[in-house]
Amino acid sequence: MARIDYRLSGVDIDAGNEVVRRIKALARETYTGGVLSGVGSFGGLFALGHDTADPVLVASADGVGTKLKVAFLAGVHDTIGIDLVNHCVNDVLVQGARPLFFLDYLATGRLSPDVAEQIVRGMATACRDNGCALLGGETAEMPGFYAVGEYDVAGFIVGLVARSQIVDGRNIVKGDVLIALPSSGLHTNGYSLARRIVFEELKLRIDDQVPELGETVGAALLRSHRSYLRVVMPLVERGLVKGMAHITGGGIPENLPRTLPDGLGYSIDRQSWTVPPVFRWLQRAGEVEDAEMFRTFNMGVGLILVCAAPDADAALSALRPASAWLLGETK
Repeated sequence: MARIDYRLSGVDIDAGNEVVRRIKALARETYTGGVLSGVGSFGGLFALGHDTADPVLVASADGVGTKLKVAFLAGVHDTIGIDLVNHCVNDVLVQGARPLFFLDYLATGRLSPDVAEQIVRGMATACRDNGCALLGGETAEMPGFYAVGEYDVAGFIVGLVARSQIVDGRNIVKGDVLIALPSSGLHTNGYSLARRIVFEELKLRIDDQVPELGETVGAALLRSHRSYLRVVMPLVERGLVKGMAHITGGGIPENLPRTLPDGLGYSIDRQSWTVPPVFRWLQRAGEVEDAEMFRTFNMGVGLILVCAAPDADAALSALRPASAWLLGETK
């Protein structure tokens, strides 16, 4: 019988070591003053500063769903890393927190150092943009578990907010205003429906041009999830924001109520914005009903802020460079 080793079983330890070597430099570029350890330790060390009174940690974890399938088809993987970080950043932002550090979990059937480097490069880019340290993570090679060329990736983030500045919606009342910030596209939700329409119903390929959009299928579907940290945090620090909703899976109907007190509803003006072309194209091509579109996609609304009516003008003025608009009010 031939001698068997781990590599013949499908796990390449040398490839794993090569991935670690490549990502060390990428991670180091994101380090902030609190980082006390480097990539490769059993755990990441991070020291909390003492400039936040009564500090509270805010943690979240998420993935990018079946948008990964589009990345596999396109052979483009750095945008996935950006998506993952920005999604997680927004999830702690809506509670008023600035991100401190981020960790990832990457699992694949056969580890490709080139693909792993692309993914982590995207994460590092987004971490730098958000002032967040890429503190560490895990890369797992699991032969026989994932199809050839496929992987899954998840992100974990920890942020910090002063207890007095936590944004939890408890002070929202009837008559407060809803301010919307635009999405950059599908972000990281609704891809199972989008892929069904594009690749099964329309039978398009990843590099096919879409005349209605003026770009390829891949470009439209892989546009990165937007981070709202830089434009929104100044308003949080001024005390102008009473609640926020990150519009992810479930759209506005499922996510906006999460920030409202029990018994409080809302109304939105559907005429206050033009739904971006990518959503209109998907809806026409798939003959999808309005209600289903709004429960599946963000429809061009990436984040919703709730502000007191007297603060609306100040908030909109501060957000003007980000193309914010008055979306509706609480009821």
